[in-house]
Parts: sequence; C-alpha cells; structure tokens
Amino acid sequence: MREWRPHTLRFQITVLFTGLVFVFLGAILLINQFFLEDYYITQKEDTLKSSFMKLEKLKNEEGIPDTWIKESSEKNLSWVVLSPEGVIVGGVGEKDMLASRLFGYLYGIGGKEKVKTKVLEQSDQYVIQKSEDNFVDMDYVEIWGELDNQNYCIIRTPLESIRESVNISKGFYLYVGLAVLVISFVIIALVTRRITKPICQLTKLSQQMAKLDFGVKYESRAGNEIDTLGENFNFMSMQLQNTISELQQANGQLHRDIEEKIRIDEKRKEFLDNVSHELKTPIALVQGYAEGLRENISDDPESRELYCDVIMDEAAKMNKLVRNLLNLNQLESGVDLVTMEEFDLVEVIRGVIQASDILVQQKEARVIFNSQEPVMVWADEFKIEEVITNYFTNALNHLDENKIVEIKILKMDEHIVRVTVFNTGKAIPEEDLDQIWNKFYKVDKARTREYGGSGIGLSIVKAIMESMRQQCGVENFKNGVQFWFELEKR
Repeated sequence: MREWRPHTLRFQITVLFTGLVFVFLGAILLINQFFLEDYYITQKEDTLKSSFMKLEKLKNEEGIPDTWIKESSEKNLSWVVLSPEGVIVGGVGEKDMLASRLFGYLYGIGGKEKVKTKVLEQSDQYVIQKSEDNFVDMDYVEIWGELDNQNYCIIRTPLESIRESVNISKGFYLYVGLAVLVISFVIIALVTRRITKPICQLTKLSQQMAKLDFGVKYESRAGNEIDTLGENFNFMSMQLQNTISELQQANGQLHRDIEEKIRIDEKRKEFLDNVSHELKTPIALVQGYAEGLRENISDDPESRELYCDVIMDEAAKMNKLVRNLLNLNQLESGVDLVTMEEFDLVEVIRGVIQASDILVQQKEARVIFNSQEPVMVWADEFKIEEVITNYFTNALNHLDENKIVEIKILKMDEHIVRVTVFNTGKAIPEEDLDQIWNKFYKVDKARTREYGGSGIGLSIVKAIMESMRQQCGVENFKNGVQFWFELEKR
C-alpha cells in the first residue's frame, strides 16, 4: 500500500484530521472530568441565592405558597425557616434536622466533628458553603442566614446527583468518542483517497514528463481546481512536445535564440534588481521593527502600536507593489484584454474625485473640475478610471503650498478629446520627462518613498493608453505640472 506510507499526502491528511478529532474528544472528556462539578456547584449557588431572596419577598405573607413548595421539590431543595424564638415557621424536607443544623451554625455549637464545611461565598446577610455531612454520608451546597424580618433560614441541595451524572457522562462520552474516532477515520480515509487520487496521477504524470515522455495524459475527474491543473498539465505536455519538435527543426536559428535569451536574461536581471531595491527598504523596516517587538525594546503601548503600524504600512506598500507589477505584466503581455465601450467621461472623473475625498482632505487640496455636460467617449471604462486615478493621486502627492489640482476636458478636434490633470508644484526636470514612464523610475526618490510610491503607476498608464492606441504625455508649467491623455469622442 504505497499510498499509506508516512510521506504520502493521503497518510498525512488522514493522520492530521484524525488527530484533531482525537484532541477535541480528549478535550471534551477532560473538561467533563475536571470542570463539570464546579460548574454545577456555581449554578447551585445562584439557585440558592435566588431562593433565599424569594423567601425574603415572602416575609410578610402568612405561610409559604404551594407553588414555591412545588418549585423547591423540582429543584431538589430542602429548607426551613425559624423564628427568632427557634420555632419552625415553614419548610420543605427534613425540617427538624435542618432546624438543628441551622441552630448549630447560628450559635456555633454541636456536630462540627460530623460536618465539615467550606465557605464558598459570605456576606453580612448570608453564608454559602459546601458541607460534608458524615451523619448521612452526603455532600451538600447550602445557604444560611438571617432574613429581613428577623427570621433565620437554611436552604440546602445535595451534590451526589451531579457526581452520578459526571460518571455517566464520562462513560457515555468515552464510548461515543471512540465511535466518532473510528467513523471519522473511515470517512477521512475515504475523502482523502478521493482528494489525493488525482494528485497522485499528476505526480506520476510529472515524473513521466521529467523523462520527456509526453504520451501520458491526465484523465481523473476531481470536480475542482485539480482538474484545471490536470488540463494545464496536458496542455503543457502537448506544448512541450511541440516545442521540442520545433527546436529540432529550428536548429539554424540557434544563434538568434541565444542572443534573444541573453537579452531576456538582462531584462530579467534588471527587473529583479529593481524589485529587490524596492523591497529592500520595507523588508528591512519590517524585520527591524518585528525584532524590536520580540526583544521588548519599548514596554509602553504607544511604542508597540507604532511598531505594529510601521510593519503594517510597509507590508501594505509591498502588497501594492506586487499588485501593480502583476497588473503591468498583464497589460504588457496582452493577457489583460481591452473592453471598448461608450461611457460618460465626466461621470468617471467625478467618481474618482469622490473616491479620493479622504486623501484630498488630508492634503488640504483645492480640486477644480467644472465640466457639467456629459462627454461620451469610446474606451475601456475601467482602465480609463485607473489612468485618471493614477494622475489624480500623483497630483495630490506633489502639491506645493498653493495646493491646487485642476482637471479639464479639452476638445482637440471633432473626434478627439484630451483630459488634463494639473497640479501646482515643482516642475519635472527636462532630462526626466521621457524617463518617468519607465518602470521604477523616480524623479524624487525620497518624496516618492514618503507617500509609498514605487515608480510603476505611470508605466501602467503608458501601457493602458498603448493598449487602446491613444496618446498620453506630460508638460511643465511655471507654477506646476500637467499630465494628459487623449480619447476618441463618440
């Protein structure tokens, strides 16, 4: 049975989940063993106090209502009420014995060697205690004290029933637990076999592919993502087989292939260097602050909260970088297809401004956008919204003391409109104007780092506009910078 070896996935999953079931059942048995009786006693304390208070409410009535006597019987309570002269006013159960017990408690005489008590709760009015009554060889929880009408009262309930219940439940849980454990093992074994069967087939398939045998195919049907993986394996196998055939026929182009490989390796190296550089600072900050937390460098809560905020902020920046890289890669590779449609450009711009309202308030910026009439254009609405968001966010992050951002829609000719996003601030150096569209390029690295930029946003803008075959650009003015892009008007 190879699939049951310790290193197999089926064996590991079965052992893991069976172990979890065993742990949970064991925890239930332990809780039942050590805590059930204490929990029962706590509940009985509340019942005794409630009954004691009820007797106080009945202090001005003649006799005890039958309903309360019935309730006492249902709750397994025995009690007696004594007048200040020691006369029994009323009670349920062995009233004479309880009266004698209460008298002994009140005056501290008689039977102490036969009754061991442990006080659970005590107040000026009553005492709740656990007693071991050797006369009858039973344990009780009881409350005794003085009522508001100067009468005295004692109420008790036996504990033997809970111990019997604990013993019964322990046996019950033990048998049920063993049955559940066996049934769980069988079910888990069957389920894991169903889950791991296609994975085992994929493992064999990969082994055959490693030997350049592309004739085998994935045929199982798991009804989930594993089927997609298997189909991808089949597709990959077919592609590899075709690729090897093509390579054998294309031996004459080997030289150009090598040059292309070198070029790709250089681009990959450049890409990895840029990504490593961008991730180096946040990773170092996360590591440093995490080590600070572990070493308890600062004990005050505000400092620890600051450390956590820095770690979360740097992690968010890394997450944003990865998402932007994936988005840019899809755009450049053509995987992210453009969906052309007609939409109102004015409505999209107003939506971006409204969505960025918190950032606008933080920057204390004045946003100017006066277009009222709809401007219908032909483009991918989702991607154009991303372009406007990139321009608008960049503008807010590069404001000067005037803090003005102005968005306009200009009619270039009968078929083209231009959207401009202007912000007051420092101009972009002329030598950098053509470089800002490149991945990871930053004009002011310190300031870009300050607001969490990675130098990818404008590269995404460029890729989006190229995918729709439209123009975009940037212009310097004396009092600021203006970014623009063009769309086809409908």
